[in-house]
Amino acid sequence: MASQSRKMWVMGLLILFFNSLSIVKSDPQVPCYFIFGDSLVDNGNNNAIPSLARANYRPYGIDFPAGPTGRFCNGRTTVDVIAQLLGFNDYIPPYVSARGRQVLTGVNYASAAAGIRDETGQQLGSRISMNGQLQNYRTTVQQVVNILGDENSAANYLSKCIYSVGMGSNDYLNNYFMPAFYSSSRQYTPAQYADVLFQQYSQQLRSLYNYGARKVALIGVGQVGCSPSELAQNSATTCVSRINSAIQIFNGKLKSLVDNFNNNLPGAKFIYVNGYGIFGDVLTRASSYGFTVTNAGCCGIGRNNGQITCLPLQTPCPNRDQYIFWDAFHPTEAFNKIFASRAYSAQSSSDAYPIDIRHLAQL
Repeated sequence: MASQSRKMWVMGLLILFFNSLSIVKSDPQVPCYFIFGDSLVDNGNNNAIPSLARANYRPYGIDFPAGPTGRFCNGRTTVDVIAQLLGFNDYIPPYVSARGRQVLTGVNYASAAAGIRDETGQQLGSRISMNGQLQNYRTTVQQVVNILGDENSAANYLSKCIYSVGMGSNDYLNNYFMPAFYSSSRQYTPAQYADVLFQQYSQQLRSLYNYGARKVALIGVGQVGCSPSELAQNSATTCVSRINSAIQIFNGKLKSLVDNFNNNLPGAKFIYVNGYGIFGDVLTRASSYGFTVTNAGCCGIGRNNGQITCLPLQTPCPNRDQYIFWDAFHPTEAFNKIFASRAYSAQSSSDAYPIDIRHLAQL
């Protein structure tokens, strides 16, 4: 009798074991995720082009499972974390390597040094501007049409996907506030430049809508004036206000664009993620987030480690979770996790407008 009971007990464990093997991970909250942006979210598109803006060497990727991939970070970028929060099992592939049915889960078009304006970042070599990223996206849309069979099926499919667009940082960092290379600061006041950028960006976003995007998260430009690079260049101990003030003018226009598109474009569901405000809050309450260094890169050269990005094979700081910045411009994975979690599920009412990415996915 004891032997029979033991057999039944073992059989029960085996049934539980094989049942656990059959459990399949739940589907992502949306069928696909398309990403547009610059070096903050580039995950390899600049690797194969002649550009100084590349990060496919160590110590970049030192905390990323696949090592150096082209991500300008020690580990995951914000969109990597958002993709995980949306339920995707794998990271969204860069456009340069996305193939076949892989595009049905989304594509990352981001390119380091890219801007809204085509000339932005040109002193660093080749890059894929927002216009170039839109052209690549149109190629992907045609691939989706071919895979699904017709334009109506593709349009219906794409309307359920999440799109994130984070452009503008380089239009300030590698354009307006670089007068030795660009004339924009002599042509326009900060208010005029913000308007010029906004008008072009509006057209680009409308083009994205025309090619199927409906659920779009606009990521506001962060506080570029607080980066180690700008602190070093301006010999500053606090954030450079003239840079941040100019950026705020541009960001302020994005919320009105969200309302405009949602009210006037059928089916449009645009949101604004307050990148400027989230960064400011983390900076103000740095110690509560575990950060002890807020004004210097974990690796780099010169004042604030901000005069150049990480050198190949350079040894970075060992306590990376205590740094907001990884290099002269880009945040650490520790910061990216905080930013992504607040963009996905707003911690305060000012984090996202009118809703966060989590609620956008549910629409």
